[in-house]
Amino acid sequence: MEAPAARTEMLELADEAFRAMNYELAADIYECQLLELGPQRPLYLSKADALARCGRFTEAFEAYQSAADLDRLRPENLQHLLDCIAANIRVKEALSRPQPPCRLRAGAPAESPGDHAGTGSGEEAPSDPLRCQVCLELLFEPVSLPCGHTFCRRCVEEETVTECQLCQLPVSVRPRAGSGASPESSFRLNVVLCNLLEKWFPSECRARRLQLEAAALVRSGDYSAALGLCEQALSLVPQDYMMRCYRAELHITTGKYKEALCDGDVACTLKPLKTKGHFWKAQALVKMGRTEEALKEYLYCIALRPDWNSIKLEAQKILCDMFSPVLENMPDSLPTSMRSQSSCIRPKPTFLSTFSSAPVARDCTVAGPSEVFSKMNKISTQEPNTSSQILKKSKATPDETPVPAEAVPPSFTNGSQKRKLSHETDICQSFKTPSKMAKKDEFVPLPFDNFKASREIPSELVDPSDFECSLCMRLFYEPVTTSCGHTFCLKCLERSLDHNSSCPLCKENVAEYLVTRAFSKTFLTEELIIQYLPEELNDRRRLHEEEMKELSKFADYGCMLEIRDVKFFPDGRSVVDTIGKCRFKVLRHGQRDGYNTANIEYLEDKKVEGEEYHELVCLSDSVYDQAFTWFSSLKDNMRTQILNHFGPMPGKEQIPQSSQNGPAWCWWLLAVLPLESRAQLAVLSMTSLKDRLIAIRRVLVFVTRQRLRSLILT
Repeated sequence: MEAPAARTEMLELADEAFRAMNYELAADIYECQLLELGPQRPLYLSKADALARCGRFTEAFEAYQSAADLDRLRPENLQHLLDCIAANIRVKEALSRPQPPCRLRAGAPAESPGDHAGTGSGEEAPSDPLRCQVCLELLFEPVSLPCGHTFCRRCVEEETVTECQLCQLPVSVRPRAGSGASPESSFRLNVVLCNLLEKWFPSECRARRLQLEAAALVRSGDYSAALGLCEQALSLVPQDYMMRCYRAELHITTGKYKEALCDGDVACTLKPLKTKGHFWKAQALVKMGRTEEALKEYLYCIALRPDWNSIKLEAQKILCDMFSPVLENMPDSLPTSMRSQSSCIRPKPTFLSTFSSAPVARDCTVAGPSEVFSKMNKISTQEPNTSSQILKKSKATPDETPVPAEAVPPSFTNGSQKRKLSHETDICQSFKTPSKMAKKDEFVPLPFDNFKASREIPSELVDPSDFECSLCMRLFYEPVTTSCGHTFCLKCLERSLDHNSSCPLCKENVAEYLVTRAFSKTFLTEELIIQYLPEELNDRRRLHEEEMKELSKFADYGCMLEIRDVKFFPDGRSVVDTIGKCRFKVLRHGQRDGYNTANIEYLEDKKVEGEEYHELVCLSDSVYDQAFTWFSSLKDNMRTQILNHFGPMPGKEQIPQSSQNGPAWCWWLLAVLPLESRAQLAVLSMTSLKDRLIAIRRVLVFVTRQRLRSLILT
């Protein structure tokens, strides 16, 4: 085989080994080709990339430096190195496997430092129910989506929302009726949750409002006033991570880089696994000319978010400068003699000094194609990284360099690395404590005793009335929130919307909400009730089950009601005054369109004459007098309550059989007496006035005896 053909085959084998993740073999082949062909920049770069993938960073740096000696490196030449360093940091720092950034907002740039996607790092999802799952901060101006999940309004309004972050259900966005507003304004605040947050966390809510005011001042160009508001906010909540990052950004904008570095360092201490703090700290360090320290912060950002392409580019540029000869950065006025002496000088940055350059003996004999094939097959059977494995494709932009499976170099997951340097220093040695990256004399971090904000809610602030449905006046059961932001029990809202398409409170038209029947429970409200009001919830659940059980038993007897008056109140509630007119018996049950139906026949009392009639009149007068005496003996407050609710007791009728349903005072008395619904129903079904009067007399005797017994005991 001719030499050029053999060399071509060897390079193809090296490329194939690299693609199959046999980086050791690829590095050996590239090294042998360099010995045979002499210094060539592409070969040095290929060898360096393979060594970086092996985790042999000292040798990789030497190879990159050799390539830089031949021609200045470009940022894209260092993609493999950067990916491997970031992966090494993730492994050595025991960071969680990086997750894809949050995609609540369609079209949000993945690398934007100011967006909430920056929180999609290795930080575990918080267990605190009051944290927004997008920004991971305390909810502010909470908005409950139709699916039942709740986020900060700002988190869902910065861009057009297309789906929920948690359940991926589509979100329909529409402007408020008649407002002419943009679609973003359709997100209405959850009134109940807003009130709770203001009550439980007044300082945090005040700080967030100050931040919004500061943002408005920044848009108008008044940075000094905006910083003043940030100072006020941080005086309320000095451990607020978002406010620290925001003030760091303002300091950088106004050229106060040392102050920005201080805020960035505190933010990194507060939440080391979130990227914003590291980003703004890096920006401050770059402005101060401390690029090597900035590189470390950029590497943290990339380790936490491998898809942040703009930060990758910044880090690659810094690395390029590190590998550049000192001569390139010298002024043209430097004497020629000094320039010639300095042309071979290489920078010794602190970042590179963390690696050992101890020489390692190796066999550099040029291998033939058959030997390479044999060696490749041997390594493939020993290591799990065979040619059948492929690099995981990233969902980021096409120019992003893919990272191996789990974003961890193979050399960190298996023990077959043959050429690992015995004296090589761990790359992450200088990354252990973010706060140590800045000089000690630059700032003094605030002496926080506890950087993690407490979400413990004092028991005295938890009031069941804060979770009260305005329709049933009871604790929320299966709470749902309408598009206008008001919360009701599920069954209460369904009954209300059966006959009216307006919100029971604000009267806003919720026809679209009614059409979709999107009665999804508001998970956060229900979770807070479960967590803080478990006993009250058990009582409410038991009451609900009893009511549903009672409703499921379709009674065999009933009473038609006549509406006498309806009073409406400003808060949307109403009082309906009704009176019973006629009784009926159910002949047959049925259902239609989800409603219970029945065939009925009306009931009338059987009339009596002669001696039976005279006995009936005497019995009626006796029971009436007995009832009047009992009612008059009640305590004033109890009698007043009965009068306010049921009205005065009807008078005695001279002819008891004048009505087909008997005297009106009988029915008033049955409503007032402490009877179970089953007993009331039994009396309602009687068609004999005599039997009904006897039943009432028995009840009066019983309640009178009970009252006398209680008086004797007291």
